[in-house]
Amino acid sequence: MKIVIAPDKFKSCLTAAEVCRAIAAGLRLADPTVSIDECPMADGGEGTVAALVVATAGRFITRRVTGPLPDMKVDAIFGMLGDGQTAIIEMAAAGGLAPLKPEDRNPLYTTTFGTGELINAAIELGAKKIILGIGGSATVDGGIGCAQACGHTIILEDGEPVSRTEPLVGADVSRVVLVKRHRGEKTDGIPILVACDVDNPLYGPRGAAEIFGPQKGANPRQVQQLDAALRQLASRMNQVDLAEIPGAGAAGGLGFGMMAYFGATLKRGVEIVIDAVKFRERLQGADWCITGEGSLDAQSASGKTAVGVARVCREMGVPCIALAGSIGEGAEKVLDEGMTAYFGICDRPMALVEAMKDAHLLLANTAANVMRARFSSS
Repeated sequence: MKIVIAPDKFKSCLTAAEVCRAIAAGLRLADPTVSIDECPMADGGEGTVAALVVATAGRFITRRVTGPLPDMKVDAIFGMLGDGQTAIIEMAAAGGLAPLKPEDRNPLYTTTFGTGELINAAIELGAKKIILGIGGSATVDGGIGCAQACGHTIILEDGEPVSRTEPLVGADVSRVVLVKRHRGEKTDGIPILVACDVDNPLYGPRGAAEIFGPQKGANPRQVQQLDAALRQLASRMNQVDLAEIPGAGAAGGLGFGMMAYFGATLKRGVEIVIDAVKFRERLQGADWCITGEGSLDAQSASGKTAVGVARVCREMGVPCIALAGSIGEGAEKVLDEGMTAYFGICDRPMALVEAMKDAHLLLANTAANVMRARFSSS
């Protein structure tokens, strides 16, 4: 019997690779002869680098780059996949909220410059393709910092080109009149695929500033200032059509910037991961697949990792079972998306802290019981 294990992480508890190991241990407890393919998954957000590197037998790389503030340095980790040619980067590793104290969060003063530095580093190491996850950002700079770090010419209202060593921030967006990519730059000819699971446009009532600005520290006046600046940027770049594409407003407009300045393509994160790990190929000949995530509920059916996995399983004719830390309202909707069955792993009433502490054991025990039930019904 061949089983593919393809779960997402259990947030703040287990990585996707750790979830794989726990489920595999339970399956082998019930049947030591089972053939298992551990394939950690992700949706393009936090944990995507770890999942893809493990799933493809790639490698992790650390570089010291500019953090979310121009004068901040962080040790950012990105990955090179097993093919040796595809780099996977999470923009939050350089420009995320996590390194900032609450009082330091203000998107007028944060930058995507460090993300550009990571792209440069990946290309210097031989990457021929970039996958960029853009969740969890601290920025609303329309991607100008990233473009600056990658060597694009940026002209401000005073007519002077921008220095390569002084990162642009959100407050500079209103001053930008031109962002120009040059032939022969490091990123020239490098396809960039952006993992993006939000559908917000660049500006307007559902735009980058209005929807995400407050959680990044912007007050109402600053939200209006940033929204107007992003609108002006799209107009000056003659890219209003791109600004309206779903996902252009992701990561404070980095979605727009990657399309406008780099010719990047936006795609749902889980679909990118499915292709990158060659999930369809790994499902060939499988008797069934086990996926999972921390919480399974109505939102899962809108395209979270477990449902993305289930949809491919349905396409390939492979039964798919989900194991979840908790089962919420509307979880049954996943059955309409290709899921064969789902199970909560908690075997008794317990506090969240207890469930998280024992998650590995609970996953293993549930997987073993699922395996035994499978045998008893065959």
